[in-house]
Amino acid sequence: SLTISVGAVAVGMLVGGALGLLSGFRRGRADTFLSSLFDILLAFPPLVLALSLVAFLSPPPTNDGGDVTSGGLTSVQILVVAIGIVSIPLLARITRATTLTWSQREFVTAARAQGARPLRLMLREVLPNVLPAMFSVALLSIGLAIIAEGGLSVLGVGVEPPDPSWGNMIAENRSVNRAPLNALFSPMVVVFLTVMALNYLGDAVRDRFDVRASAL
Repeated sequence: SLTISVGAVAVGMLVGGALGLLSGFRRGRADTFLSSLFDILLAFPPLVLALSLVAFLSPPPTNDGGDVTSGGLTSVQILVVAIGIVSIPLLARITRATTLTWSQREFVTAARAQGARPLRLMLREVLPNVLPAMFSVALLSIGLAIIAEGGLSVLGVGVEPPDPSWGNMIAENRSVNRAPLNALFSPMVVVFLTVMALNYLGDAVRDRFDVRASAL
């Protein structure tokens, strides 16, 4: 679960961060188009969108009950891509909002006046200051991705055995009457503690860099 969640958020952070940085820095028509795209994706219920993406990315079954492997994607990779796409609009919106703030700072204006190209301004001046906010939201997103992976596993479209995941443990043992504490309650507690720890860590990172920004 943690591997899938970190991989999915990495995909969302890479794609969403790049689109959000471009949208907030360029503005104009590019910002209007990308912001509309983010709003459309955010309008879909995350779990429904993830289910649709998993169904779209999963290979069709063959006549002998197997799966077509021409795409070469395993169930873990499909979940990483699906949850990563779901996380793109949130990370993109946060990156865009932070970019709008930092792109108006004096050091960016000074670099632009000295003839710095837009790509250099984005990568050298704006991006290092946007990364802390992205990292803070990414930690929160990992917790949400863990919950999403667990929900997909309970619905039967998560990680396929024998690959282990917390969602699989909950799904396989939810109807088991024996040892409920070990079979069902334990993975739920681990998920709860992990998500709570990530939320606290994300808040700590956000507070740390909010203080730094307010002191400038």
